Amino acid sequence: MHDQNSTVNAPALREKIRAAGRALGFAAIGVARAAPEKIAVDGLRAWLAAGCHGAMDYMARHAELRAQPSLLHPGTLTVITAALDYLPSDQKAPEAGAAKPEQAAISRYAQGRDYHKIMRQRLQRLAAAIAALISPFGYRVFSDSAPVMEVEFARQAGIGWRGKHTLLVSRQGSWRFLGEIYSDLPLPPDAPATAHCGRCAACLKACPTGAITAPYRVDARRCISYLTIELPDAIPADLRPLIGNRIYGCDDCQLCCPWNRFAQTGDPAFAPRHGLDAATLVELLAWSEDDFKERLAGNPIRRIGHQRWLRNIAVALGNGPPTAAAIAALQTRADHPSALVREHVAWALRRLGA
Repeated sequence: MHDQNSTVNAPALREKIRAAGRALGFAAIGVARAAPEKIAVDGLRAWLAAGCHGAMDYMARHAELRAQPSLLHPGTLTVITAALDYLPSDQKAPEAGAAKPEQAAISRYAQGRDYHKIMRQRLQRLAAAIAALISPFGYRVFSDSAPVMEVEFARQAGIGWRGKHTLLVSRQGSWRFLGEIYSDLPLPPDAPATAHCGRCAACLKACPTGAITAPYRVDARRCISYLTIELPDAIPADLRPLIGNRIYGCDDCQLCCPWNRFAQTGDPAFAPRHGLDAATLVELLAWSEDDFKERLAGNPIRRIGHQRWLRNIAVALGNGPPTAAAIAALQTRADHPSALVREHVAWALRRLGA
């Protein structure tokens, strides 16, 4: 653990850390005290009490670890937050609904390499750079891999503000991954960011399922990202038609955000792979489980497994035009060993009049 009584020019150290982060390719580095504000903690508890987390039981189990960082990593005084841009260079000005009905719509963050690994590796390199500046240095790195109030700490660190869709928004948009270093260094915090959403309600209006039930409140049980990624069971029948051709995640609340006009080109590591930015639903439904595992190695999609992958594609095909190719593709999965897959394939075939 770091000796808090040792002599250290904390403001200068913070700026050296920021410079080291930028040298590693981070879009922004900020520092916050390891203490989420009461309004954020109370909001989390109310959200959980309302059941808005759905089947994500781990969020309720680990709520106090989010509220008290020192429980997650003893000795934590400071949270160093890093942001990494991911929007591909050829998608600087994407439009909502741009994908054709027969094309698979996959959230932009999941079209390239797994951000968890890349962010953690880069945060470890930043931690090594910090250790070269001051030692001893106690720390632990996170990237959407533990109960951390990422948006709250990023807001406190001045990197951006919480948008009405609950994601972090900055003057450079919202196409950013966040990662944290929990540290025992007594660094001075940066000035918190102020919100700049104003009267805009574009994200609330754009949500296909009405999951943004009020400004700054999302009911995960209606969110397409939750339905296609986190939900292990059948997708509620009344929500299936609203999913459209989205098979993994949903970007609609970001696509409509005016601040994303100023988004920066993302890290090349997140460029689309295996044609995921242009693949058709029919060709993706044909992937065997081995194909799925092989082609999505090192991709965040792989964690949902082949059955959920087929479930999602079946729903998307059911929402598309009743082409011969779509019906034939679905029929190849009609007798799938998984009851989950069979149910959604049967639903899709009924929708297409087959």
